[in-house]
Amino acid sequence: MGGLREVAAPFVVPGPSGVAIRTRLKHLTADDETVLRLVADHLGSLASRDLKARCAAGLEHDREQWAERKRTLTQESSSRWAGSITKATHDQWALARRGQLAYIQSLQAGIETITHRLSRPVGEEGTKQAPGGYRSRREWFAKSRRLRVLEDRLQAVRANREAGVVCVVRGGKRLLNTRHHLEQAQLTEAEWRARWEAGRRFLQADGESGKPFGNETIRVTRDGEVSLKLPAPLAHLANTPHGRYVLTAPVAFAYRGEQWADRVTANRAVAYRIHEDVGRGRWYLTASWTIPPVQTVPLAAARAHGLIGVDTNADHLAAWRLDNHGNPVGEPLRFGYDLSGTAQHRDAQVRHALIRLLHWAERQGLAIAIEDLDFATEKTREKHGRRKRFRNLISGMPTSRLRVRLVSMAAELGIPLVAVDPAYTSRWGAQHWQKPLTTTTRKTTRHDAAAVAIGRRALGHPIRMGAPPRPFRHWGRTAPPPHDRSDRVGHRTAQARPGTLGREGNRPRIPGPRTRSVRAGGGANAVDQNAQHRSGRSAEHGFWHQDSLPLSL
Repeated sequence: MGGLREVAAPFVVPGPSGVAIRTRLKHLTADDETVLRLVADHLGSLASRDLKARCAAGLEHDREQWAERKRTLTQESSSRWAGSITKATHDQWALARRGQLAYIQSLQAGIETITHRLSRPVGEEGTKQAPGGYRSRREWFAKSRRLRVLEDRLQAVRANREAGVVCVVRGGKRLLNTRHHLEQAQLTEAEWRARWEAGRRFLQADGESGKPFGNETIRVTRDGEVSLKLPAPLAHLANTPHGRYVLTAPVAFAYRGEQWADRVTANRAVAYRIHEDVGRGRWYLTASWTIPPVQTVPLAAARAHGLIGVDTNADHLAAWRLDNHGNPVGEPLRFGYDLSGTAQHRDAQVRHALIRLLHWAERQGLAIAIEDLDFATEKTREKHGRRKRFRNLISGMPTSRLRVRLVSMAAELGIPLVAVDPAYTSRWGAQHWQKPLTTTTRKTTRHDAAAVAIGRRALGHPIRMGAPPRPFRHWGRTAPPPHDRSDRVGHRTAQARPGTLGREGNRPRIPGPRTRSVRAGGGANAVDQNAQHRSGRSAEHGFWHQDSLPLSL
């Protein structure tokens, strides 16, 4: 236990705090698309200027500067558009600060790993707790140069963070870099330019409770009529009074449409965003609103009747049902998905696998236990060296996307989620559970064994057989013997109940008569079974010794 890190306690995952639904704006006329592009381009230019001003202020920014920026934007748009732009700017700046901190932590982890390996002799093998030295003098020299590069980067990023300087690209850094690799991206310059302009547009408005239909800037009525409050320089494009432009075709939300209709009918706040998918040539409308925090069930209630342990892998979810004593029940299940292809295809694959898992859990009436995975610091080349296939494997695992999807979908179905520490679950599951759970008709994989380990940790049971014993001596695995009364065939696989008494324990006195002559609890040695003169008892044979595992229950 000396080299193992402390394992965090399991907890029930809180539900989502907001809802977002999307629908397509169909049957738009050419005038509609022209107005949407003009408004989005104008507001996008204002958002770029505001972001530049916010980044220039750095840590010296205060409420006075915020109010001044909003007044400047109001003159060229409206007060509500200005409020939406400044709020989005602050969110983007805060996101850049969080990314900057994560980058610093990644650089620190890489520097620590390289420094440790450079201090070890060349060719020294590593252990499970710490890596060894580099393979050759050539690699040692290359890594010593990389160490200086990382130290310089860390020093520069730390200086920027202390000064409040962040690096932000409106439209996305990835799309910006694609401009230099158009052939590899299979794009022409015109196609890239269209995507770049669409990514830098701004057409979103925050909701307001008490206003008509929950939003004064982008208004969507219960019948699906969409209208925009045009900025002041574009007010001449309005086709209705009060400087508003109404789109030709109505919209409808197929998913959560009733919830959205209830909110707009009650004039509760709903935020909207309109954006163009240039690749498909379509326009979309996204509606979002906050919801009260979902009341999570206590941990004891979530695992009262057992749960389902789930192991996340690069191409499937391995699941196994466990009872409340930690025993695997039934057969393991696998929910596969294919993460090749487009982003929409990958997202659909993840959603399809999750909904099958959740429907199974709903039929069983059980909670789901899953690892609290985060590979942010685990997929660097300094961590795993030349193991490129393993780095690609963990980089391809959709941990963040799966976590967000699972939380929202489980909350919708009312299924509790229990998150556990992922430390050693795969290793200990394969070591202690893969072989005992393998039979002539079932081949248990490492992933199935890891699902059992995850479920046992969520239930509060030990994973390893060498864990500290429970108050009862027989608290271990036991099962019907295969063909005789010995254990030579293999380890026992089932587990006794926590309250079951051992073979040599005193039996409780049961009220009521048990024989015609002696009442329950009668006699001097009625409770102490060892004191009675019975064949095979320790009172008769002083040399008898209790085995390490029980022979019966």
